[in-house]
Formats: sequence, structure tokens, C-alpha cells
Amino acid sequence: MESPAAASTPAAIFGRFLRFGLFAWGGPVAQIAMLRHELVNQERWVTSDRFNRLLAVYQVLPGPEAHELAVHMGLVRGGRVGALLAGLGFMLPGFVLMVLLSWLYLRIDLTQPSVAAALLGAQLAVVALVTRAVPRIGSHILVNPAAWLIAIGVGFASAAGISFLLTLPAAAIAYVLALRFERFAVPVLAVVALVAAAAMFIAGAPGLLGPSTGELQQPPGGAVRPDALALFGSGLKAGLLTFGGAYTAIPFVRHDAVGNGWITDAQFLDGLALGGVLPAPLIIFATFVGFVAGGLSGAVAITLGIFLPAFSFALLIGDRLEALVEWAPLHRALEGVAAGVVGIIAVTAVQLGGTVAGRLPSLLVGAVLFAACLAVLFVWRSRWATPAVVAGGAVAGLLLFGGG
Repeated sequence: MESPAAASTPAAIFGRFLRFGLFAWGGPVAQIAMLRHELVNQERWVTSDRFNRLLAVYQVLPGPEAHELAVHMGLVRGGRVGALLAGLGFMLPGFVLMVLLSWLYLRIDLTQPSVAAALLGAQLAVVALVTRAVPRIGSHILVNPAAWLIAIGVGFASAAGISFLLTLPAAAIAYVLALRFERFAVPVLAVVALVAAAAMFIAGAPGLLGPSTGELQQPPGGAVRPDALALFGSGLKAGLLTFGGAYTAIPFVRHDAVGNGWITDAQFLDGLALGGVLPAPLIIFATFVGFVAGGLSGAVAITLGIFLPAFSFALLIGDRLEALVEWAPLHRALEGVAAGVVGIIAVTAVQLGGTVAGRLPSLLVGAVLFAACLAVLFVWRSRWATPAVVAGGAVAGLLLFGGG
């Protein structure tokens, strides 16, 4: 533990992390670098080695790691009250801005050609963001043949419409057994992956190029308006399965929000686009989903649910967290789930791309814009890349599709 003399007042902790939240542009890499620079390199809240260990722990656990690190740094500086205030301060600017943008979004005439064209371009940029996330997240998770095969098998199962509530626990068990009986792991997992692939193609690959279930095509009015409890539960489920960054929450929130007819796929993509330009973890897009589906109370409910795990690890476990994650069976099980999530994200990227492609005035022009956005994301590794690509996609969409 750090020295008690290093403690700060609750107000000082909240104000400090509120400022961090106001400048939290550029995704988790930039946000973590900002926390490291000020709290480790400049002010020595913790040593660099301990910060690295905490980062490694939170990269294994579900939740947005930048926010989790902010909560844990608040714990170090001010105990559990400090942890709570640090987390609230870090997320508050993004939450407030997303609520305001969601309110404006519902009051804009989306049928205007210029607005529709700009949103279509932004949606193509979002599909590029999700596509780019697959190799970026996978490079840290798919580190051996067993992890690759689990990702492929879970991806095929997701495309075939099999619920992640079945496939992800199976992925955890499979990975633990694969590392326990390494000699037979690859042949057995290869057979499982091939069986899953065959089952999907025999079934006609219903989910590969579009939504995995028919319900994903329903309009917002096709189901009962969700109450706050349903939105909280949806957010909590996504927060508990967000391994490797906020992008991994996308398929789980989409499964409930679009699958239950709360919002459309187009609206879901618009929410992702708005989340990409705000100073907040991308996971704040869930606030948009909650607001569109259930108003302000819905926005609060789903935001509480999706961020709750990020608060809970530090608040409930605290300094025992590092030792807990070092327990090999738990670590391997979480790695298996993370490998499966990579497969689900890949399939979700294809499904979202199919949704946007079906509404493009020109498939060729849309493909070129998508490829350009993807190329920029691969080449430009700046904190401004995500908001710049989303904004650039919207401008390009206006210019390319606005006349039709």
C-alpha cells in the first residue's frame, strides 16, 4: 500500500479526475498514458512497476481498463470513497455530453438528405473502427493455437445464432482444459471448430452477413419499451463481458438493444459514432442506447449497469485483486472468454457492415470510403484518430451521398 500521508481530500480527488474526464480523448491508450504521466511519472501516487501490474490485471478483467485504473488510483489516494469519486469524476463529462447529444439526435430530422448522408458516412467509419479493433484486441489475446481455435469456433457459433451465454462459458472451460492437456488441445479444438463451421453452413449461415436473429430487424416499436431494470441488466451483462477494451461490449449491447427492438441497427451505429468523438471511454455509447430506448432514466440505468463492474473490482476486492488474478485457473478461464469475445466482435463487424451496405446508394463508393477509414486507422496511431475518422467519415458521407 502507498503511504497514508499521500491521501487527498474527497473533493480534490473528484476534481482531479473530473479534469481527466474532460480531456479523455483518443481511446484507452491515450487515457492510460495521461493517467501514467501525471499520477505516476510526475506525482508518484504509485510506482511505475505497480502501475504496470495494475494495468496487466485490468487488461485481463472485464471492463474499460482506463476507467478501472482511475477508480483504483482513487482507492490508493483516498480509500473506497476516493475510488468512487475518482470513477464518477472520470466518467461524468462523457455521460453528460452523451445525454445532450442523444437529446439533440432525437430532435433532428434524420430524413433530411444531408443529415442522412452524413450519418451514413459516419456509420461506415464506425464499421471501420470495429473492424480495426479485431486485430488490435486479438493481437494481445490470440497468442497460441488454442486461443485462435476458440475464437474461430465461437465466431462461427455466433454467426449461426448460438447464444454467447452458452459459447463463452464453453470457451472458458475449453481453454482451461486445452492448457491443462496441451498435447491433445489443438486436435480436439480443431475438430470442435470444424463441427461448428459445418453446423453454420448446413444451417445456411443465417447470421454471417446480417443480424443473427430475425428480431434484429425489428423497428424500435416492434417490442415493448424497456424499463429501467431491463436496461440496467443489459448494461451489467455487457460490463461483465467487456474483455480487452470497450469494443468488446458492442456485440452484447447490440444483442439486447437491436435484438429486442429497442432501437434499430442504424441508430446503434449512430450511437457508436457519437461515442467515438467524445472525451470518454467508447463504452459510453451505451448511454445513447439507454436514452433512445428509455429516456433519461434509461440512460442512467444502462450506464450504471455497464460501469458497475469497473467500480466493483477496486471497491470490493481492492489490494487483493492482483493476487486473485494470479490464480492460474481463473486467469486461464478469463483468457478463454476473451478469445471467444474476439470471435464475436469479428462476426459483429461483418453484420454491421452488411447492415450499412444494404442502405448505400453506391456499394463501390461506400467500399472505398470504408477502406480509406480503415487505412487511416491502421496507419495513424494518434489519440485523435478515432474522432477524426468518425468526423471525416461524416463529412465524406455528406459530400459523396448528399446529392442522391
